[in-house]
Amino acid sequence: MQLPQRFSDLPEYAFPRLRRLLHGCAPGRPEISMSIGEPRHPVPALVAETIAAHAGEFGRYPPNEGTPELRAAIADWLALRYGVAVDPETEVVSLNGSREGLFNAALALSPESKGGQRPAILMPNPFYQCYGAAALAVGAEPVPVAATPETGFLPDFAALPGALLDRVTLAYVCSPANPQGAVADAAWWRALIALAERHDFRILADECYSEIWRGAPPPGALPAARAAGADPERVLVFQSLSKRSNVPGLRAGFAAGGPRGIAAIRQLRAYGGAPVPLPLQHAATALWRDEAHVVASRALYVEKFELADAILGDLPGYVPPGAGFFLWLPVGDGEAAALALWREMGVRVLPGAYLGRTDATGRNPGAAYIRVALVAEAAEVARGLRAIREVLGDRHFIERAG
Repeated sequence: MQLPQRFSDLPEYAFPRLRRLLHGCAPGRPEISMSIGEPRHPVPALVAETIAAHAGEFGRYPPNEGTPELRAAIADWLALRYGVAVDPETEVVSLNGSREGLFNAALALSPESKGGQRPAILMPNPFYQCYGAAALAVGAEPVPVAATPETGFLPDFAALPGALLDRVTLAYVCSPANPQGAVADAAWWRALIALAERHDFRILADECYSEIWRGAPPPGALPAARAAGADPERVLVFQSLSKRSNVPGLRAGFAAGGPRGIAAIRQLRAYGGAPVPLPLQHAATALWRDEAHVVASRALYVEKFELADAILGDLPGYVPPGAGFFLWLPVGDGEAAALALWREMGVRVLPGAYLGRTDATGRNPGAAYIRVALVAEAAEVARGLRAIREVLGDRHFIERAG
């Protein structure tokens, strides 16, 4: 049985593709997994305590849009973190993690045509794969825009032709960026918002890595939109507790933005959404109201950033990540490097090509990179980084891979 034609251009998902690459190859040493961005810091104690206190509510249907208490906690967090006021009644919706919201926002908000033409949806390249699937699901043209060292690892949407921009309905942006760790500053957000105002499209800001940073907290899209006096419907932000609070299995996130956009997402979720169970909503409420565990977790990531700088910092092309928990390492050939690291050291990393798409010039901007996740405890991360250094640094990798 075949997939619908609209999904025929959908590439194999990254992790099954990695398993296929490594299949039949024995690891050279005991495995060190650095491929998946699954936080492994301790789950805050308040999660189990809160779920246990409300376990009886697993016997009730949960509100699809989130309890009033959860939405109020989210609104209070946005005010604390970004200095923006949102109405928890009309401008916030609870999500089953951020991915379902990022996908379903396209279903709810991208029209069948724009100006009588096929709509286009912009996304960075490399990108989180659900962006591309969402574009195909609504019949839009996915437009991956290269995010390379020349563009500061952020997409230069303004360089696209005006005729294309006039067809755009949505633009996905991830800041801090997965996989490169680049951070969009306030000026970058202002420029993108002005572009969206001129060409009348919405910005879907994926900010799930916003609380893992070194130096200064990343600016957000919502305050930039407010400062610019933009249409309140211009920007929707998507957040998750998975990375911030080390609870990827809780499946709790939110979207916030203009009331019309949020109402459309809520209406769609009423038909096909998966509401977060009530005990988990209570846990999410408690997590959004607690910053102590976030500060403690961030300190652990900073320690690992510093390990990466010390171990890999003098390799050609190494760029210290500004935020997030990935390294984006130039290696010449990402697949060959991933295979060599597995065969020689048992280190599992992700080839960058698996997160990117080949563009009109035949170039995949991720092909020369590997993504390395700094999610394990520091000692394991240090072992993995030293193994990477041994393979990539002591001899020229491109010559070895050839």
